[in-house]
Amino acid sequence: MKVIIIGCTHAGTSAALNIKGLYNDADVSIYEQNDNISFLSCGIALCISGVVREAEHLFYSSPEALSNKGINTNMSHEVLKINDEEKTIEVKNLITGDIKTDNYDKLIITVGSWHIVPNIKGIHSKNIQLCKNYEHSKDIINKIKNKKKVVVIGAGYIGIELVEAIAMNNIDVTLIDKESRVVSKYLDCEFTEPIEKSLKEHSIIMRLNESVQEFTTNTDGEVTGVVTEKGTIPTDMVILCIGFRPNTDLIKDIVNILPNKAILVDEYMYTSNPDILAAGDCAAVKYNPTNTMEYIPLATNAIRMGFLAAKNLKSKIIKSPGTQGTSSIKIFDLCLSSTGLTEVAAKSRNLDIKTVIHTDNYIPEFMPKYKPATLKLTYDAKSHVLLGAQLYSEENHSQVINTLSVCIQNKMTIEDIALIDQFFLPHFNKPFNLLNATALKALEENQ
Repeated sequence: MKVIIIGCTHAGTSAALNIKGLYNDADVSIYEQNDNISFLSCGIALCISGVVREAEHLFYSSPEALSNKGINTNMSHEVLKINDEEKTIEVKNLITGDIKTDNYDKLIITVGSWHIVPNIKGIHSKNIQLCKNYEHSKDIINKIKNKKKVVVIGAGYIGIELVEAIAMNNIDVTLIDKESRVVSKYLDCEFTEPIEKSLKEHSIIMRLNESVQEFTTNTDGEVTGVVTEKGTIPTDMVILCIGFRPNTDLIKDIVNILPNKAILVDEYMYTSNPDILAAGDCAAVKYNPTNTMEYIPLATNAIRMGFLAAKNLKSKIIKSPGTQGTSSIKIFDLCLSSTGLTEVAAKSRNLDIKTVIHTDNYIPEFMPKYKPATLKLTYDAKSHVLLGAQLYSEENHSQVINTLSVCIQNKMTIEDIALIDQFFLPHFNKPFNLLNATALKALEENQ
């Protein structure tokens, strides 16, 4: 069986390694535009802040490691065309310029996503940086050392982590976003308010409810300012963190594509073409809280989808369990996590929901040190099925969100969650821990 994988970051690496582990007869070839694989871009901010010393440490595999597994690893190769009728691809070697044709029995598309880059005057000026791959990380880390003012555009998780890291280098940093709150996609206002307070306390300037109109430059073509409808912000560097789009131009005329440009796959990772699978940030995934196909580009989703593409390559064996979009962020001394629908997101979908929020000291007060934690649950008003959860604390209790992610995946109710059997030890929790206590509060409110 000849398998070709196009693209090799998280989903591609996962698919390739699992195919070689599962099928002795598999001939696997990878074609990747970059000269590296498996880069964890979520660690770029850690490099800027100095928590991680070298960007090279953010790789968890390499072309050499895949080659040693018997995988034909073709780096710096761009796939120009797919012929699904003849089951061939046309590939260009980006170093030599040579073009060749290769054939497949099964094709796995793991081409990932790419930055949203708005068509704004001055967008291609020097020192306007993207923040996704290894080359971007090197550029930012090398250049930022000599900068005095930096603007980050986009207040999602990446943008928030970047402004924290930049501020830790004693660089003036401004955060711009057209939304009224930071990380509004992931958290309700009860949880974004502490983040915004902490950012202000660390001298980070927030320009929310503002949209970028253009970039000003000097005679050398270097960015000097970011112009919004409220004025010009001087800067030495701009980092774009507006979001990502599926990188699906290569395949859009061959398989079914959703309006958001993500590839539509079934629960076994197959596209509308029986010999083509897709996984990772280029593909849609079932979102369990609403039972709809959504675009949720997360490394965790990509790795699972890559595994499923490998496992189901010869026959459909394991269904995708879907996702809750579970995520977490640590900003200065704050730990925040979420899974499923926020209250704002649920209401925007016109869902009939209820919420409950509960704050308590996570461990008994007779212990020497204790701090409060806040948990919010969003659930269906009629069935009481859990749809989402958010957690905030100055200590790391993020594993609670992993538990609640499983609860959403299995369509558990508030009644179920109130009585989940969990251990008690004063070092870690209370007899009715935060999860149980919050669900019990919801039951009391529904009496």
